[in-house]
Amino acid sequence: MGFMATAESYLIAIGTKKGLWLAKSPDRKEWSLSGPYFLMSEIPSIGIDTREGKTRIMVGVRSEHWGPTVAHSDDLGVSWTEPEQGAIKFPDGSDAALERVWQIYPDSESRPGVVWAGCEPISVWKSTDGGEHFELNRGLWDHPHRNEWGAGYGGAAAHSIVVDPSGKKVHVAMSTGGVYRSLDGGASWEPRNKGISAYFMPDPNPEFGQCVHKIAADAAVEDRLYAQNHHGVYRTDDGGENWDSIADGLPADFGFVMLTHPRREGTAWVVPLKADGERIPPDSKLSVHRTDDAGGTWKELHTGLPDHEYNAVLRDAASVDTAEPAGVYFGTRGGSVYASADEGETFTEVASHLPDVLCVRGAVVFGNTAGAGNPLAAAEATLVAETEQFVEAAAQTRDPGTEDQTPVPG
Repeated sequence: MGFMATAESYLIAIGTKKGLWLAKSPDRKEWSLSGPYFLMSEIPSIGIDTREGKTRIMVGVRSEHWGPTVAHSDDLGVSWTEPEQGAIKFPDGSDAALERVWQIYPDSESRPGVVWAGCEPISVWKSTDGGEHFELNRGLWDHPHRNEWGAGYGGAAAHSIVVDPSGKKVHVAMSTGGVYRSLDGGASWEPRNKGISAYFMPDPNPEFGQCVHKIAADAAVEDRLYAQNHHGVYRTDDGGENWDSIADGLPADFGFVMLTHPRREGTAWVVPLKADGERIPPDSKLSVHRTDDAGGTWKELHTGLPDHEYNAVLRDAASVDTAEPAGVYFGTRGGSVYASADEGETFTEVASHLPDVLCVRGAVVFGNTAGAGNPLAAAEATLVAETEQFVEAAAQTRDPGTEDQTPVPG
């Protein structure tokens, strides 16, 4: 269950339709799984903030009873905190209520404490206190296009937020609405979708209205971004002014995932799906595809993945870490989670039979807040102790006269 303490450890946070699980490893070879946390609540978004030598896990929690909010843990899941009035709340008079938190995005090292959130209804929010309280971005919320944005198959989502190193240039992608760009830190926004197809609309090349599934920035080339569209994989080298197809060489141009390397130029990963009504891996063979030349060519990565898989990988159910080499992680709607410590060349299954996986985040974490020992081991020990207490309490309240009775299905 536990493992030896090291200078750094590895964490995968797994958000599902019925709670959160945490997988931990000292070496990205052997993983231990703990959870569930927030059982029976949907976890559609996770952000892991490792700035300033600390680790904060933030999760978008959506309870059918209590509604949506953002909770955070500073001790790797041992305890969780959420503001009494909710982390994200629409201002009075806005005639809107939060439905779901789709994205949690910690900003750069140079802006500690700044965390962005993308939500449903389509909106962007900004926190300056590490994700504890968020303020609505009025520039996007008051945009004249907002009433014409629609809902994708999963809902109306502001699901991608990319902030450049200066903090002035911000890109947001939404389903449906397309890509919008701000050059003033979020004060004003303009659509930037030229070249991205919207074949399902009367005008297949509109100014906005595209169903962009995910965008990600190249870590080493300024103004280069990649997009996975509802049919179409694209790249821009001018900050979204023009998008060009890079789908040649892929078995399908549909999918949800778009990941980029944390350091290296031109490296990105996608998980193709056969569209449109089937949404399964092509030929039912689950593979990740990687480009190392900005979409000029693609390499299929399948070692360790199943030859027969009929479940999709959703847009935020995939992640990369910052290790060397970079780790690649993803989960399926069938509840399997896979990890690669070599940039996708080989995968191992970390978890199986979980609920529908909605969000996966991998990170390198350092021992800092959970006591003198390894923080992940401390979190695991606490969970085990709590479970033992629960079992003991249940045993004390059990009716001894029912020990031999067969349970009746409810």
